[in-house]
Formats: sequence, C-alpha cells, structure tokens
Amino acid sequence: MEAFTASDGGVIAYRDEGPRHASARPLLLLHGLMAHGGFFREQAALADRFRLIAVDLRGHGRSDAANVTVERAAADVAELAAALDLHDAIGVGWSLGATILWHVLAGPAASRFAGAVVVDMTARVRNAADWDLGLSPEACEARSAAIRDDYPAFAANAGQAIFAQPVAEAQRATAEWASGEFARNDSAAIAELWASLEQQDLRPLLSEIRHPTLIVHGAQSQLYGADTADHLVAALPNARAVRFARSGHAPHLEEPGLFNRTVTEFAASLPPVTSTKLNCETGG
Repeated sequence: MEAFTASDGGVIAYRDEGPRHASARPLLLLHGLMAHGGFFREQAALADRFRLIAVDLRGHGRSDAANVTVERAAADVAELAAALDLHDAIGVGWSLGATILWHVLAGPAASRFAGAVVVDMTARVRNAADWDLGLSPEACEARSAAIRDDYPAFAANAGQAIFAQPVAEAQRATAEWASGEFARNDSAAIAELWASLEQQDLRPLLSEIRHPTLIVHGAQSQLYGADTADHLVAALPNARAVRFARSGHAPHLEEPGLFNRTVTEFAASLPPVTSTKLNCETGG
C-alpha cells in the first residue's frame, strides 16, 4: 500500500500496480460504499497491460475517516490523479465510486482522463417526485437506521446483497469475504458518507461529461435496473451500455473474465496514450 496526503491533511491509501512507462494507460479504480480498493482484486490480471491504481476512498480501508463526504472524496481522487501525474486514464467507478468519478470528470481534473467505466450506479440514489430510478425514501431511511442501530448486521447483509441472488455456490466464499470486509469499517464514517451520497443529484452534471463512457449493468442487480442504465446512456453525451447477465451489483467480482475483457476492449477503442504528459490542473 502507498499513501497520499490530501490538501486537508487526510491520508488516502492506494495500491499502484502494473507498468509505469509513459505508454501504459492508467486505470483508476474507485470502489463502492463499505468496500475498499481490494474489491478490485480480480482486475489484478490487467496489470500486465494497464497501470492499476486502486484507491481506498476516504472513510474506507486504510484511508482516514474524517471529513467523509462525496465532495471531499472526489477532491481526494482529483488531487491523487495530479500527484501521480496521470494522463489518458480511464476512471472505473463502481456504485459510490461512480458518483465520485462523475464529480471528478465534471471538474478541472477531467483533462487527465480519456474515458470512464460506470458500474451499476444511478445519477440520484434517493427517489423524488420527478425521479424513480433510485431507491425509495423509505428504503433510504431504513438504510440510515440500520447503519446507525446495527451496523454489523447491515454490513453482513449488504455483503451478500451485492451478488446475484441466491448467491451461487461459486460465489459464496467471496460473498462471505465481502461481508467481513464491509463490517471492518467505522460505522460513523459510513453513516456520514451515506448521508452525503443520499443528497447527491448528478443529473445536472452528466451533460457536461464528454468522456467516452461504458455503462456496466448487472442484470440481476438488487439496486438498479436496466432502465437506470438506459437513462445514463441517454443523459451522457458519449455513452453505451453493456449487460452482464449473471451479475448483480458487482459484475467485476461476479464475472471478472468478461469484465476484464470488456474494459480491455473499451480501452482499445480510445485514442492511444500520448507519450508526452499533459500539464493538467488539479481539482475536481
């Protein structure tokens, strides 16, 4: 693990694997709520051709758990991209990580990225009178209460629920591992970040994100349906969707071979990595 100190003094942990030469395209991997960078362990096979940077987002893993909001986490990611002098990167955002990635791609750090992969996420988590592609207010409030009142039980259930149901025999060990890793988090930090995520409405930002974007949808997701993926394809100026038939909320864990091939093919569709690093602004 390596560490980066953000502008507010928070220490952010990350894993940096694979080739570092100028022509190696970086994949910046951003995980979901309660997870950490190790949830991209199945993508380690891509380290022979990509530089893999898996971040422990603020409030998760080995990163600091103070000032835990979506906006602060997005600032961390933008600052890390600048500190590593990334260019022509692909941001891979799973669930919460997608929300953070959208903030980054709509900010000054956008020029460091060539494309984006969004894994099973919606532009707004909490439904409203004009929006029904997220979770009901009742479901959101129930989650808040469960995190507050019995976090270990909530984490255990959530670790199972990210997989297609019922959990297949081949996935049971991974689901148990996910439940255990979810439970390691500080419940107060998760509650703070969940409250911040609930308040997000990324719909106004999507039209500003011009990066080629691949929307990965788990056909058996318990959170978001195909209509959510369709909305993102329509709202983003340059997006297409791919459906993972046997996956729930975590296609990169459930169908890793297909996921890795899909990301590799998407990367090949982008302009080649430039040999000269760009002078990019920080921020996001």
